Amino acid sequence: MRFFLPIFLLTILWSCSPSTKNKTDADLVEKIRKDENFAFVKEKALAIVGTGFNAGDGYREVWIRDFNTFIELSAEVFPKEELKENLLVFFRMQGDDGNIIDGFTPAEKIGEGETDFSYSALEPRYAGHKNTVETDQESSLIQAVYKYIRITGDSSILTEMVGSKSVAHRMEWAMEFLMNHRWNEQYGLIIGATTADWGDVQPEHGWGVDLDDNTHPAIDIYDNAMYIIALDNLIEMMPNAGKRWKSVRDQVAENARKHLWDEENQKFIPHIYLEKGSPFPDDFNENEIYYFGGTAVAIEAGLLSKDEIKASLDEMVRRVELAGAPSIGLTLYPPYPDGFFANKIMNPEYSYQNGGDWTWFGGRMIQQLIKAGYVHEAYEQIQPMVQRVKDNNGFFEWYSINNEPRGSGTFRGSAGVLYKAIEMFEEWSEENR
Repeated sequence: MRFFLPIFLLTILWSCSPSTKNKTDADLVEKIRKDENFAFVKEKALAIVGTGFNAGDGYREVWIRDFNTFIELSAEVFPKEELKENLLVFFRMQGDDGNIIDGFTPAEKIGEGETDFSYSALEPRYAGHKNTVETDQESSLIQAVYKYIRITGDSSILTEMVGSKSVAHRMEWAMEFLMNHRWNEQYGLIIGATTADWGDVQPEHGWGVDLDDNTHPAIDIYDNAMYIIALDNLIEMMPNAGKRWKSVRDQVAENARKHLWDEENQKFIPHIYLEKGSPFPDDFNENEIYYFGGTAVAIEAGLLSKDEIKASLDEMVRRVELAGAPSIGLTLYPPYPDGFFANKIMNPEYSYQNGGDWTWFGGRMIQQLIKAGYVHEAYEQIQPMVQRVKDNNGFFEWYSINNEPRGSGTFRGSAGVLYKAIEMFEEWSEENR
């Protein structure tokens, strides 16, 4: 009895054959090698990062959440001693409870009447600032130290004494701060204020960066994914401390999946609200919102399978199309309705962290797609990000729904994540030539 496969099955089998895959990989290798925007972005990134360590031309501070995303790029143009010194400043300004500041700025630049700063006898040159609604500063510093050691090979930073404590001791102290002051026992996860995904603005009042009596504490995926990555880094840097922190890491990862991953909808829920409930109206269904940045960081933390990564990408692309947004750097979709945040920068919809487009996080998703083997998809999704660097001759902080540049025009975090993504493409192309 003769057996014939239907034409459509033959087509599928042919399209999946090794020879076809090799051809499509070869085509992509050639595109990467000849991509003029990649060359432009890399050159521009090196030029911008070589001018300093503050987040961008709209900021005077060196922020740890930003420095963590461009320290690898900084290593291309600065001696390791300068990178190390920046990291040590954060440890010298560590709080008495182990917390890490957001950023530091020269003390002489603090104007009269500016009071939201901290000072340390170990580092009199600088004033520190902390947006306490965030819970990522401690994790960002651990990740930055890990990258520093990996890039430079200089593990001596771990034994550097800062006051009476070594850097290694202080890193564990920072992780303990989260366990002691940002831990929810019921869910086994760390907490922060209610913010829009990875953002640092709470909805309750006009400025919105400090915890206070108005704050609605909540649990989200971004903070916990950053903590998992930091613990992974800590365990690798300090194997002797690994046994203690490995159990914490595994507990947080298990609970993040259990409580924050919406299996039915294949997405992370925005928040788990605690004793004060939600700051938003009772009839508002927040779970309709998709958090792009937190999802990308969760993938970096190893919380999603390869199939779930692809499902996440598909959902991001779908929602970008619904929004009419320029790229998967979109912070979230749909945005919070106008008026839900007292800080006007979060209103109207598609503004700033409320639906603005941030390469700073979109670039991280590109990196994770490459790591997961979705290189063709990653190449397609990075194109609008590199094109607008060329079109605007710089790395802007964020972009409007119409792809118009907003914020700082020398945003080093965006330069850092794009540069790394392009390097990953180039490494893949070399391996697949």
